[in-house]
Amino acid sequence: MARAARHRTNKSKQGAIARRGLMFVLSSPSGAGKTTLSRLLLRGDRNVELSISVTTRPQRKSEVDGRDYHFIDRGRFDAMVESGELLEWAEVFGHRYGTPRRPVIAALRAGRDVLFDIDWQGTQQLREKARDDLVSVFILPPSVRELERRLKTRAQDSRGVIGERMGKAAGEMSHWPEYDYVIVNNDKNLAFAEARAILAAERLKRERQIGLSAFVRSLQAKL
Repeated sequence: MARAARHRTNKSKQGAIARRGLMFVLSSPSGAGKTTLSRLLLRGDRNVELSISVTTRPQRKSEVDGRDYHFIDRGRFDAMVESGELLEWAEVFGHRYGTPRRPVIAALRAGRDVLFDIDWQGTQQLREKARDDLVSVFILPPSVRELERRLKTRAQDSRGVIGERMGKAAGEMSHWPEYDYVIVNNDKNLAFAEARAILAAERLKRERQIGLSAFVRSLQAKL
């Protein structure tokens, strides 16, 4: 039974139409749920890989260098900006974050999708450089009270930092019209289902299926 199942899977892969990968961006105010949704997508879809950002932010105890971020100093970060090694970068709460270009481009060419957990500034830069590859989703909280509750519950920040994040939320949310899709994250399972539906539809866009012309020609040749 297992052998037959593997055979069917391999056969379906061989018959798949070649596709260029896409850049799937999730943005939100801190606490609205983009990181949780990102983790769910990575667990639920093997064809999605996370873009690992470089950052000048200090490493937290729970974080692993190279898995959560590449932690570098300000000098190295500035050198990467200067040499064009970053697709996008931004400064958030006094620390810089950026996306290395090379691994993203390699993944897209291999037909893999790259997930980005970035803010509106980074999304804007990606749109300017690679609009055809970009799919952007903005995550909104169901209420301000719930946003504050989530920030306090995750226990990552001091009261002062939570206050800063709440103060910045209105400005971040003002950028929702710049995104392709908007999800109100009242229930994480429903929000996850909506994000997966968006990803599935975007993968089927004609312009992303780079092997479609050859596939259609092969069908026509047999008629």
